[in-house]
Amino acid sequence: MLDHALPDIESWVLLFNSNSLPVLRITKRRIDEMRANMDRVDARELARVILQDPIMTVRVLAYIQPFRGRALQHDITTIASAVMMAGIEPFFRRFEELFTVEDQMKDGGTPALLGVLQIIRRAQRAADYAQEWARWRHDINMEEVRIAALLHDLAEILIWCSAPKIGLAVQEQMKNEPGLRGVDAQKRIIGFPYLDVQRELCRVWHLPELLQTLIDDDNAAQPRVRNVTLAVRLARHSAHGWDDPALPDDYAEIGQLLNITPEAVRQRLGLEPMPAREADGEQLS
Repeated sequence: MLDHALPDIESWVLLFNSNSLPVLRITKRRIDEMRANMDRVDARELARVILQDPIMTVRVLAYIQPFRGRALQHDITTIASAVMMAGIEPFFRRFEELFTVEDQMKDGGTPALLGVLQIIRRAQRAADYAQEWARWRHDINMEEVRIAALLHDLAEILIWCSAPKIGLAVQEQMKNEPGLRGVDAQKRIIGFPYLDVQRELCRVWHLPELLQTLIDDDNAAQPRVRNVTLAVRLARHSAHGWDDPALPDDYAEIGQLLNITPEAVRQRLGLEPMPAREADGEQLS
């Protein structure tokens, strides 16, 4: 693992592009179990396992892109389609030797491992929110929205896995300076935001243009991108509880996206909603 920042974006991209990226231990275990019963594996069942793991998801998408050029005129933007395109047996051969996040981080100490697992958990929650809201909005392809939310902070996850001291340093800066934006803390530590590394990885891995668009907050005027952005924001702001001062604004913007009230958003999240009359300043009889 690195204990220092690399000099430029290209160096980070080279590091991630030349190494076999680690997946979650539970992902490896479930894929190994499925490999043992390969004849009975369903592509959608396999996709559900992959779609809980941001690194495994991007590895599958990067793996399948060369197939697209040979056989298809359009991008492959879902994991089930990628698995079916590759074929079940070739898929299991390609991902036979999976290294895990937990193994890679074992020398980095408990705070480093907990840090990356928390970020991955945050990505999983963002993906769940994004998919649920996409269903509510009758999105034509909910999985694309889920994948975009899952991969939104991929570069942050990869940097934590390879250089946990950097991740911890960024985290410490934000803890010491409440209100400091993550992007600004990242610039202080490595010289540029994680998003710049991520954009270049998307280009090098030839990820589908649609997914690149959905991941990029600069396109937030588009409703599908807004769906992803708000899901990521809610997962980040609620990562340590539901008392973050930014959450009321999140509820309002999510309500605008879904055409429901902020109170209805809270209710859908399983939080205690305020009684409508009390919220309006009226006394309940």
